[in-house]
Amino acid sequence: MKRRLSTRCVHAGEQPGTSGAPFTPIHNSTTFRFADTQSLLDVIEGRREGGLYTRYGYNPSIRSTEAKLAAVEGAEAALLFSAGMGAASALFFAHGQRGILYLGDAYGGTLELLEDQLGQLGLRSQGLLGHELDQLDAALGAGVGLVFLETPTNPRMELFDIAAIAERAHAHGALLAVDGTFATPVNQRPLELGADLVMHSATKFLGGHSDLTAGVLCGAAPLLEAVVPWRKNLGQVPAPETAALLSRSLRTLPVRVRQQNANAQAVAEALQGHPAVAKVLYPGLSDFPQHALARRQMRGFGAMITLELHGGAEAAVTTLDRLTLIANAPSLGGVESLATLPMITTHHGMNPAERARRGIHEGMMRLSIGLEDPADLIADLEQALAKASCLVEPGP
Repeated sequence: MKRRLSTRCVHAGEQPGTSGAPFTPIHNSTTFRFADTQSLLDVIEGRREGGLYTRYGYNPSIRSTEAKLAAVEGAEAALLFSAGMGAASALFFAHGQRGILYLGDAYGGTLELLEDQLGQLGLRSQGLLGHELDQLDAALGAGVGLVFLETPTNPRMELFDIAAIAERAHAHGALLAVDGTFATPVNQRPLELGADLVMHSATKFLGGHSDLTAGVLCGAAPLLEAVVPWRKNLGQVPAPETAALLSRSLRTLPVRVRQQNANAQAVAEALQGHPAVAKVLYPGLSDFPQHALARRQMRGFGAMITLELHGGAEAAVTTLDRLTLIANAPSLGGVESLATLPMITTHHGMNPAERARRGIHEGMMRLSIGLEDPADLIADLEQALAKASCLVEPGP
């Protein structure tokens, strides 16, 4: 019997052992002993599972959490990493040798890796923005092994049609990998829509409490096997304590995310029409440009909202500095609400002309909505925006 998502989040992958504990214990060992050489070879050569050497990922705490992550994402297998950027870099090294095509916006660190650092190693990459998808088939036809995208994107919340892009990528012999960090497996199922691989910065919603740093890559076992040597030799395996902490967090993932969805919807609706706010970018709003795609592709609209404020950078900084409940901090996905300005955090290293080309404006403020009462969040935003409203020039 296939268990439903909430059940899988609690029970999948657990290895309670003989202690009677309901969940997998933390195995802090860096190495594991064997009764004989043949037993050691059986683990090394894959005839049986077992602990071996933690840097390789052969640790019961890590393997248990990977099994849970695979079950949650609906994947054949999963690999756990020390950070989301570890998952992204190993993915690109393993499957980007024939070229990488990346679509739309992405986390600033991902863009830096794709546009600056991979080229130094001879890996070819090309980017297309959302309004340039008429060039997709030509770019694929030029020879690409991997298509990579975020949906929703950071920070503009742009959506990409996963099923349609998967079909076009596969027609050209390319894989599709989707960064599902913003959406989470609760709200979006890229593998069910035709993607080959899905990655997350588990630091965000999967961890959910701003107390761990990790990444994950999920998909078919043969695709992940190609990634394993990169993870091992780049030292990207997390500590067993981190894996156990992530497993703990996954048990409450559906409850947390569904409440965050509801809170974000309430906040987004409350800010529509505010005199200091030029745009509210949130897929759950009926006037969001891709709302129909969001309804078709997503099961929930997520906890991320981006505001475009009248008054530019001055208004954005003024608003951010006046918040009292919502914390001024980078990152996202925790139970506490956070606000940040992309121009000085996620996309600070990008030159102003490129930010403008991507539609990342100085007056943007990104919100990660947590589990507080939405009325309190709305009140905090309204009092902070009141000062920004004074910076907006009155109309004629």
